[in-house]
Amino acid sequence: MTRTLSTTLGTRSILTGIKPTGVPHIGNYLGAIAPALRRASGFQDAYFFIADYHALNSVQDPVRLKELTYHVAATWLAAGLDPTKVHFYRQSDVPEIFELETILNTITPKSWMNKMHAYKAQIDRNNKSGESMDSGINIGLYTYPLLMASDILTFGAEIIPVGHDQVQHVEIARDIAHRFNKQYRTDILTLPTYVLEEGIEELPGLDGRKMSKSYNNTIPLFAGRNEWTNAVKKIITDSVTHTPDSLKETTYYKIFKAVATPEQTAETAKVIIDGEICWARAKERLVDCLEQRFGAASVVYNDLLLHPEKIDEILSDGAKTVRKEAQNRLQVIKRSIGI
Repeated sequence: MTRTLSTTLGTRSILTGIKPTGVPHIGNYLGAIAPALRRASGFQDAYFFIADYHALNSVQDPVRLKELTYHVAATWLAAGLDPTKVHFYRQSDVPEIFELETILNTITPKSWMNKMHAYKAQIDRNNKSGESMDSGINIGLYTYPLLMASDILTFGAEIIPVGHDQVQHVEIARDIAHRFNKQYRTDILTLPTYVLEEGIEELPGLDGRKMSKSYNNTIPLFAGRNEWTNAVKKIITDSVTHTPDSLKETTYYKIFKAVATPEQTAETAKVIIDGEICWARAKERLVDCLEQRFGAASVVYNDLLLHPEKIDEILSDGAKTVRKEAQNRLQVIKRSIGI
């Protein structure tokens, strides 16, 4: 069951988790961060959390995990997240989430976990490489959907914005909630609904593939001119004389259009097609646009990283607020099961 964004504005709560597994880039901002912040304004309660326990499946260096947690938190704050209007907290600061997960373990069939895409994909990779079926699979990966369900159900979140690869997890959370309510003759667990935002195009990276940290083809979101320049120089280009249609298919144009104004995009496209500027000058224009759009926020971002105690305070305050709700709901849940 899905809803489009336009039909959710009267709904009470929305929840988004952000894994600290890498430093966010402009693709993350345009495809996830900016849309999530726009959505939040339409809800009575918006829960945004740093999913540090989820990140443990892939980030097992404690120094790196802490560093990435600060980077991700600073990114969202610099991008415009207002902690006075949005519940912003660290997953690990809300132990009720993990207590609920233990309860959910007892009513969730193992067969549901066997069907999870990430688990099955790893098994397929192992089979193709000749490894044992469970090679590289920890219990954290296997039960990832259970922890995600607990993230959602702890707060009774109604709308969960996700990418296509996470739809199955929300559906499982819904099934778990329904099973629990039926088992214990209660309605304490809210059945969540996922939402996919329409119209967001996948941003290409410097090499033309999807912009991704795993491909090392990203443009940093919050940086300085030198760092942006070094990244933009690596965008693949060609020596073709472009028409309006062919230019629109280039990696450069797709990235430029995503960060520039419509007026800047039209004017730059014209001078490239007319042969008035070379690719090097066109790339300088892209750096100018990055500086104009993200320069002020980069100052905020870097100041937060220089003062991580500010981030800790914001996340701790957010956790204190949401824990009251989590404790109240968990108390009712435990009474339902006889504890």
